[in-house]
Parts: sequence; structure tokens; C-alpha cells
Amino acid sequence: MIKVLSPVLLVLVFAIGSLSQPVSKTATNDKRSAIAVSPTETAQLTFAAHGGEKLKKLQTLLLKGSAELSFQGQMLPAAFSTAVSGDRYYFEIVTAVQQLKQVFDGRQTHSSIPGISLPPVTSLGFPLLPRIGDKGYNVSALPEGGKKRYGFRLTTPEGFYTDFIVDEKTNQVKSYESKWLDGSDRAITTSVAIDEFQLVDGLLIPKKYAQRFDLGPITAYASFKAKDIKVNTPIEDAAFAVPR
Repeated sequence: MIKVLSPVLLVLVFAIGSLSQPVSKTATNDKRSAIAVSPTETAQLTFAAHGGEKLKKLQTLLLKGSAELSFQGQMLPAAFSTAVSGDRYYFEIVTAVQQLKQVFDGRQTHSSIPGISLPPVTSLGFPLLPRIGDKGYNVSALPEGGKKRYGFRLTTPEGFYTDFIVDEKTNQVKSYESKWLDGSDRAITTSVAIDEFQLVDGLLIPKKYAQRFDLGPITAYASFKAKDIKVNTPIEDAAFAVPR
């Protein structure tokens, strides 16, 4: 069963830590054409729309809720819980047949799924937004494709990148796509679409979102709905301890 569930569970890692901030009326009413705005400007507008400096002050994020996993025709209901504190994180997912957990303590990763090594969650997706403007985090244009998209690419110093697809009117992220190479230089991609937000202590947190995860010939899907969201709640260091 672990071999069946593992690709689905990887999806969860890149969904945690997702948050955004209500956009100002100025950003909402911005009528500028996406073509006229450079990627750097777009990134700055997105950063502002999602909280600006307030994003950088976010210390912890806790989410608990339900999930539905789909892989090779199997539909599996589950419960999930995640926590992020700086570069550290953990996640747990519980199905009717198994409970699985992964922890990153800031230096090393431990997973109950043997043989799987993932980049830190802060290297992909929404957790990258606070890094806009930081040294070593490069903003560039989205790659050209058949469909015109408004947004930007943000690449980490390690070479991980995320393509943020942005709503042209609100400057809020509506979806994002990430890609990286694993230890065998195999391309792995994930994409997330946000359906619903919840306002928590001034931060607009993704409450309902769907994710696709592509691992070569394997594709997995998951939908998540957070029922309990907390920000800046103290988390004990023991929660991120890697088992010895």
C-alpha cells in the first residue's frame, strides 16, 4: 500500500504554508495591461497584494482538515495536518489504512516513506512569496507558451523555481507551478489551483485548493480543505525533531 500512496502523499508537501493577504482597492482597480508590466513589477505588485512586509513577519502556520486523494483510479478520503515554522515543517496524513508523516528540521528530512528525498517546502510555491526582493531569489518572465499568462517566475539560489500565475486585476496568485530535478535528474512537477480563502488574523489563507503532481509516468491528484487554520501560534521545537 505504501507504494500506491507515496506519490499522492508527496503532493501534500507543496501545499502547506500557502497564504495570502487581502488586496488593496488600489491593486483591485489597477487597469494596466499585463503586457506593459515587467516581471519584476508584477512580482512586487503580487508581494504587496499578499501582505508585503506582513508576509515576512509570519512566524508559524498551522492547518488541519480533510483531503481526498486520487491515484490510478483510487479515491482515498484522508485527514491532514501541517505546520510550518521558518524553514522547518512537518505534515501528517491519515487514511483508513495508514498514518504517514514527514518532518524537516531545517537541515535534514525524515519521512516514513523510505527512499524519498524532497527539497524543503520553503523552496517551492507560496512560501517563496516572502523572498521576493531577497538576494539570490531571481525574478524572470514566465516561459512562452500557447496560452498568454500573467505572472512571473521566481527561482531560489538552489535552482528550484515556481511559476506564479497572477490575476491581472487583483494581483493575487490564483495558481502556481513548480518543477525540480530529483537525485536521478528526473523532472518532477506540481501545480496548485486555489479555490477558496479564509481570513485569519489579517492574512487570507488558502482554505480549499487542488493539486496535481507529476512524477514521470505517474500522475496523482489531491484536493484539500482546511477546517482549522492558525497563524503565529507557538510551536515547540520537538514538533520538528527528526527521529534518531
